[in-house]
Parts: sequence; C-alpha cells; structure tokens
Amino acid sequence: MSKLVPTIGIEVHAELKTKSKVFSPSLNAYGEIANSKTNVIDLGYPGTLPNLNREVIDLAIKACIVTHCDIAPVMYFDRKNYFYPDLSKGYQITQQTTPIGFNGYIEIVVNGLKKKIGIERLHIEEDTSKSIHEGESTLLDFNRAGIPLIEIVTKPVIESGEEAVLYLEKLRELLLYAEVSDVKIEEGSMRCDANVSLKELDSDVLGVKNEVKNIGSISSVKSAINYEIERQKNLLEDGEQIKEQTRRYDEKKSATVLMRMKESNNDYRYFPEPDIPYVHIDEEWVEGIKDNMPMLPDELREKYQALGINDIAVKALIARKDVASFLKNVIKLEGNPIISANLLTGDVLSYLNKHNLTIDKTKLDEQNFNDLVNLLDRGEISSKIGKELLNELIVYGGTVSEIIDKKGLKQISDIDSIRKLVRQVINDNMNVVEDYKDGNERSIKYLIGQVMKESKGQANPKMLNEILTEELSKDS
Repeated sequence: MSKLVPTIGIEVHAELKTKSKVFSPSLNAYGEIANSKTNVIDLGYPGTLPNLNREVIDLAIKACIVTHCDIAPVMYFDRKNYFYPDLSKGYQITQQTTPIGFNGYIEIVVNGLKKKIGIERLHIEEDTSKSIHEGESTLLDFNRAGIPLIEIVTKPVIESGEEAVLYLEKLRELLLYAEVSDVKIEEGSMRCDANVSLKELDSDVLGVKNEVKNIGSISSVKSAINYEIERQKNLLEDGEQIKEQTRRYDEKKSATVLMRMKESNNDYRYFPEPDIPYVHIDEEWVEGIKDNMPMLPDELREKYQALGINDIAVKALIARKDVASFLKNVIKLEGNPIISANLLTGDVLSYLNKHNLTIDKTKLDEQNFNDLVNLLDRGEISSKIGKELLNELIVYGGTVSEIIDKKGLKQISDIDSIRKLVRQVINDNMNVVEDYKDGNERSIKYLIGQVMKESKGQANPKMLNEILTEELSKDS
C-alpha cells in the first residue's frame, strides 16, 4: 500500500452577534430563562411569516470580507426539510444554492511557512431549539431557535490536527475582532465539525470521509482528528474498508465514537424559501461595511511588534480582545507600551483567568493603570511596590497616589537614608561583596534585593543602584 495522507475539511457554525434573531424580533440572548426569548415565529406556529433581519446580512458580509470570500450579488434562502424534535416547523431556513460567500481563504503559518486554507462556502441559516436531556425525558428551549448562524466550510486541504487548530484559532480571531460573533465555544456560539479521510499520496481521488460532530473545544479538535486519522489508517492497513459514518469525540476516552452510519445521503428536498424575497447586495453596501471595519488582529499584531512588545506578550494580548482593547486605550495616553503589555499579560491576565473575568469587570481603568506605568517607567517605584499597587487597583480601584498614601508605600528618595541602608547591607554581606570584587557581576543583584528587603521595597531603584555602585567602588 502506498503512503496514505489525510485530507480534512472543517465546518464551523458561528452565532452572529445581532440584537435580535434572524427572522423574528425575539432577543438574541444566551443564558436566559428557558423559552423566555421566543415568539410564534420561533415556535413555528402555522401562518407566521419570517422577516429578514438586515443586521444578519451586514455581519455575514463582514465575515466574507475577513475570510476573503467573493460575495454573491444576488442570493436567496432555501428550505431544508427534515423532521426532528428541535425543529418545530419541520424545515430549516438556510442557503443551499446561493451562499452569501464563496471561494475564500484564511492564511495560517505552518512551521514558519504561510499556507492558505481554502473556504468553499459561507452561508447564513437559522439555529434550531436546544434539546436538554433529563433522565428519560427531552426538553426543548426555543431561546436558541432562530438565532442567526453562519456556516463556514473549508475545502479538504487541511492535512493534520495541528493545521486544523491553527485554522480555527485564526478564524476565531477574525470573527471576534470583526465583531461578527463572540465565538464562545463553551457557550456553543462557535461549533465545529471535522470531515476526515485518507487518500493515497499520488492520487487525486479522496478517500471515504467520516464526520466528527460538535467537538467541544479547539484543543479537542486536534485530538479528535489525529485519533480519527490513526483509526482509519489501522483499518486500511488491516485490509478493511472505510464506511461513511457520523462520529462524535469522547473526551474522557480520547476517542471518536460511532453515532450513526451514513448508508445514503439524506434527501432534504431543498427548494427556494417562498416567503423571503431575493436579496441584492451591491458594491455600495459592501464598501460601506468595509469603511467601518474595526482593526483586525494581523494589523494589531504588526502595531504591537513595531512598539517593541515581545512575541509572547503579543500572542497573549491578541488572544484576549478585552485586554488588547484596554492596551490600545492606554497607548493613546502615551504610556510605555512595553511596561503596559508586561503588566497586562502578567499579573492582570493571571487575575482575570483565576477569577474568570474580563478586564471591564475589574476596578482597573486606563487612567489609573497608566499612572502606575508612568511611575514604574520613571523609576519612582520598585516593581514590588508596583505589583502591590496593581493588585489594589484591580480589586478596589481608586488612584495610585491615594493607595500610596493609605498603604504607606511612598518611595524613599532621601540619599542619606538609602546610603545608610546600603552600608548596612554591605557590612552584613561581606562574602557577597568579595564575590563581586572577584568579578561575579550577579552578586550586585543579591545586594540590591537585600536593600529592597530592608526598605520594604520602598527605596528608589535608580538611586539605590547608583549609591550601591558608588559604595562598592569605595570598598574596592
């Protein structure tokens, strides 16, 4: 058997960040009391008619722009007919024949090389209600029914679980920063299916695909795909045929599990939705949306790098849009961007992750944060005092000067006081002083640390360095 290579396609459903649903005035909201954000259109009452929400088209156009899709100048909606408890009217309104976007791509970097992941189609559809299983009963929450979705389908050009993760992370960034979707996988506003098959290296004929449905996290996508590749490879090496299946990923078992066989394709009896007119999208509509696009992650990444922020901090900032937006406002106040980024991706991000918060839910604001950054930048406070001040600002707010006065954290900038502390530390650590004289430059850091300890972190760092160097020179 010649070498087998994977061919993977990814289907992503992302909920659009609209105020109301796609075909009804019901509020588009998550986590509300079950069936409290619904009406007769969402429930599929006979005689009700859909009313297309223009905001849905606007956001779908945004999604097309960031994924480099061609935009259909004329499109219509279709009915996808099937019977399932979560679809009360017996059909789903979608776009089968005329997707709003097609022939796009997203660029990722794989092992230092750029690769375009082709996007076959991007279409709009409505979500179904949510099934909630309790014991032997199944309950339905129609708050989700009619929430607008875009489905983004790649071409089968992804070659590994690792590439799939890179694609999904980039797609998630783009949709989040374009304000198309909040892409919260844990809340179901971004859902992912993977189609996995194996083909012979020199063949253009794709293998039989297996679909892995509703994978629960981006990290699980990698595990699910890699498991499925190995499973199919083992079957083929044992002389068995791959049968078309729908599978799911079991995180506890780290394995894909059979859901159902696909012996034949379902006949959904698609036909044009008769109650929604054709939609004409002209250049003026598209250009108007392009003119109001927010800053996208690649542009922001380049800006941060130009400011001298290191790549690790840049990656952490881009991953948290709330923190990145906060930094953008701090930079407008002309604070030191490197110190700001280090604080935000260090102590601030640690606090946010620990307490599962966004930065706007803390007492920290751009002005008091920038005041702290300026004090650190001018060397008027030590990093230890800076850390203490930052913790106070996050939890309690207020101004830096108020906290300094209240906590007694005022910096010691009196030359005689610092010199006295320096001499005391030198006398108590003559062995370290000797190491310094013998050429061990790192010894001075220990002595600085001891002075800071004696001063409770309040010695002026710049003055301390100068005085310590001066006193050590005298002794030598």
